[in-house]
Amino acid sequence: MEDAYARSIAEVLDFFGVDPVKGLSDSQVTLHSKIHGKNVLPEETRTPFWKLVLKQFDDLLVKILIAAAAVSLVLALINGETGLTAFLEPFVILLILAANAAVGVITETNAERALEELRAYQADIATVLRNGCFSILPATELVPGDIVEVSVGCKVPADMRMIEMLSNQLRADQAILTGESCSVEKELEVTIATNAVYQDKTNILFSGTVVVAGRARAVVVGVGANTAMGSIRDSMLHTDDEVTPLKKKLDEFGTFLAKVITGICILVWIVNIGHFHDPSHGGFLRGAIHYFKIAVALAVAAIPEGLPAVVTTCLALGTKRMARLNAIVRSLPSVETLGCTTVICSDKTGTLTTNMMSVSKICVVHSVHHGPTIAEYSVSGTSYAPEGIIFGSSGMQIQFPAQFPSLLHVAMCSAICNESILQYNPDKGSYEKIGESTEVALRVLAEKVGLPGFDSMPSALHMLSKHERASYCNHYWESQFKKVSVLEFSRDRKMMSVLCSQKQKEIMFSKGAPESIFSRCSNILCNDDGSTVLFSAAVQDELESRFRSFAGKETLRCLALAFKQMPIGQQTLSFEDEKDLTFIGLVGMLDPPREEVRNAMLSCMTAGIRVIVVTGDNKSTAESLCNKIGAFDHLEDFAGHSYTASEFEELPALQRTLALQRMTLFTRVEPSHKRMLVEALQHQNEVVAMTGDGVNDAPALKKADIGIAMGSGTAVAKSASDMVLADDNFASIVAAVAEGRAIYNNTKQFIRYMISSNIGEVVCIFVAAVIGIPDTLAPVQLLWVNLVTDGLPAIAISFNKQDSDVMKAKPRKVNEAVVSGWLFFRYLVIGAYVGLATVAGFVWWFVYSDSGPKLPFKELMNFDSCSTRETNYPCSIFDDRHPSTVSMTVLVVVEMFNALNNLSENQSLLVIPPWSNLWLVASIVLTMLLHILILYAHPLSILFSVMPLSWSEWKVVLYLSFPVIIIDEVLKFFARNSKGFMFGLRFRRPDLLPKRELRDK
Repeated sequence: MEDAYARSIAEVLDFFGVDPVKGLSDSQVTLHSKIHGKNVLPEETRTPFWKLVLKQFDDLLVKILIAAAAVSLVLALINGETGLTAFLEPFVILLILAANAAVGVITETNAERALEELRAYQADIATVLRNGCFSILPATELVPGDIVEVSVGCKVPADMRMIEMLSNQLRADQAILTGESCSVEKELEVTIATNAVYQDKTNILFSGTVVVAGRARAVVVGVGANTAMGSIRDSMLHTDDEVTPLKKKLDEFGTFLAKVITGICILVWIVNIGHFHDPSHGGFLRGAIHYFKIAVALAVAAIPEGLPAVVTTCLALGTKRMARLNAIVRSLPSVETLGCTTVICSDKTGTLTTNMMSVSKICVVHSVHHGPTIAEYSVSGTSYAPEGIIFGSSGMQIQFPAQFPSLLHVAMCSAICNESILQYNPDKGSYEKIGESTEVALRVLAEKVGLPGFDSMPSALHMLSKHERASYCNHYWESQFKKVSVLEFSRDRKMMSVLCSQKQKEIMFSKGAPESIFSRCSNILCNDDGSTVLFSAAVQDELESRFRSFAGKETLRCLALAFKQMPIGQQTLSFEDEKDLTFIGLVGMLDPPREEVRNAMLSCMTAGIRVIVVTGDNKSTAESLCNKIGAFDHLEDFAGHSYTASEFEELPALQRTLALQRMTLFTRVEPSHKRMLVEALQHQNEVVAMTGDGVNDAPALKKADIGIAMGSGTAVAKSASDMVLADDNFASIVAAVAEGRAIYNNTKQFIRYMISSNIGEVVCIFVAAVIGIPDTLAPVQLLWVNLVTDGLPAIAISFNKQDSDVMKAKPRKVNEAVVSGWLFFRYLVIGAYVGLATVAGFVWWFVYSDSGPKLPFKELMNFDSCSTRETNYPCSIFDDRHPSTVSMTVLVVVEMFNALNNLSENQSLLVIPPWSNLWLVASIVLTMLLHILILYAHPLSILFSVMPLSWSEWKVVLYLSFPVIIIDEVLKFFARNSKGFMFGLRFRRPDLLPKRELRDK
């Protein structure tokens, strides 16, 4: 029954055919169970493990690598190779792919955990009326129409319509569903609101919420998937994980690279068709296989196998830095996505505010001798810690607040008329509450006022341990005033009262809504001399004016405090006693904004990031907070920037689009609205970060590009998120965004480094194949260079320092290519030089080296016909390992110099020297040591088909390698120079890498 909140009790009971006195009969239970099913959230169909594994290989580059590994193995076996050499290359390739697949599977299984943890919020048992008798049954057996009784501490077992109140009031904690910081009072009356949201449905108890006060009976109107919790589950099931911007660009780059690789491989094979008949191959078929093997080697050279591992390592290093900023990353790619975030949708309660209700204003009557004089005090402190200062209306600190009669009685009443507990948790190092937030705020106020009696009180309190200090003053007042009787809060009175006994005197303390207390007061306590005078109309008008100011302009939650001398020996209280009260004072409290939020908001504006405050609270309270934190500083008025969920839904489509572009505040929201907001912003090509802590936030967290859960939030929210804020602080999000931007800049640098290196390898193999010289590099040598030589410096590049102005630039566009335009031309030039230098090293050994055969270049080009001609040199010279050792060493050293080029995109090495990133220097040293190891360690030199080099050969290697720095310095000069920029435009197309729309609209 979807509209039970809008139906009367009689209509709902008639709909299910249930007698509120007897409950359902057994036959009715059986019938309803068949129609509606069990009261459990149905299990989602899990993706089989084998499908998850196969999914990780559904990538064009990966498929090409698998094909290359398979072909390499088959060709090795056809050629009669055995032992380690035949299996090394395919084994290494498959090992890399298996590692990447494992990371992918782990990530996807984590995502399914959120749905499992949702079940933890379902109740286990329920007290049910059936066949005229109450019994305790498993909550899974509930059916629509069951009459259920709930009381304090009960977890609500299903969605239920209230039918009978068994106490003065019933309150439920709906925070997991709506994010509201305070419990919600429930009632029996019909809800008449149109487009009612959860907060409006005050006659419905929602599945998974907890009863915090009172006792009542209700009829079940929804079970299992047809509950509020069920709708959240459905939203999560229908939410697809968004692909991160970097992943999209890498996928696009991979597709582009795959097409280029395929084209070059086919081209190399076709160009060499004329050589298939060469006698050295032993027949046309063997010649075709030989050049096919070269094409496979080309594919291995072109694909940066180490790229996924390096990207993962860079992001992992980023997560360590972010953990120090209190941002715990659950999904590695989200680190980079933070860098291009354009909109942050932030929860209000607990993220922008402390989620610790605090008294900020006190209003008392100072004197009435020359007309009513009102004294107003401000209270500092934004948490439950009993630390804060009370300031007078002039802004001066009140040294001893307890010396003022009204402030002293405010502390007394706050401590006595209170059911909450304030305690210190040594494990968390913070003060915690048990009970209502408003009552805990009064406990903290009593501690800030202190105790009367001696001047050293404030300093004496500071000497106590935190455990003792938490409620020291409260315990003092509780020891002075022994509670005798309590009149609980009720909706009609809007107040509560406590009867106390002190030294043969009986006193009643009362607190409640200001309008209720004002109407019951006949006297007032004066703050100047402690006298009691009549509560005149003039005083009441002045106090009501202050109350309107507190509640309206400052949006404070206000309570009035009062007391009354009672007859000696009275042991009970009645409603009749709550009259002729003496007014003490008015307190205004709020959930205060975090101190660091204003600066964080300013950083977001400077960085071009829009912040939308999303809350379940009412509009005026949220607007007041936005004013305090600076969210509205750039606006003259709120019109068109602040909307409730219902106001936004009523807008026509075009106005809704415009509203989204200007929105700063979104109030009175429920889970579906948050998800709708994320989707709408994503359709406008925004990159959205969404914060949340409740079960209700899980679908939106999962849908957002970056889901950010609070450290104090529910397990469901954390499981659905990409990142968890350990300190629940909005400022930590802003710091994480800056880190994300820095990580992307470094990622971009090492991707460019690896691409230019791989272009060099492709050019090397392609040129060798086209001019007809022997293979310059063996496939196993290419794998070593791609994984070790390229990988270590690439990882070190991720340690480049964060730019000081990283948060002054606008967010980068999500469709910005990793490598494009002028930069692509630059790396083609660098790559071409790397390849030509590698070939030159190979040719040098054959033609010019003193240790080589000094062949004419033409002989080298006709090496494959050596066995059919008479030569003055043995044909075995072409199997010598020296030339490939020289070419491999040139490739390694030239790439080390190229790594130094990537310290900065456009700055010269003279401006940013190598020692600015000592990790890069260390990685270059380590890479060279590893390379020397495989050259001079005997077993490794055989495995990698290399030989030790002489000093003269090392000198040639350095001569061929160093010019890459000079070439890139010239290209950087053109990039910095305006003329060079124009030169770059001639080569520039909008994007040399393919682009596509990021989202299907």
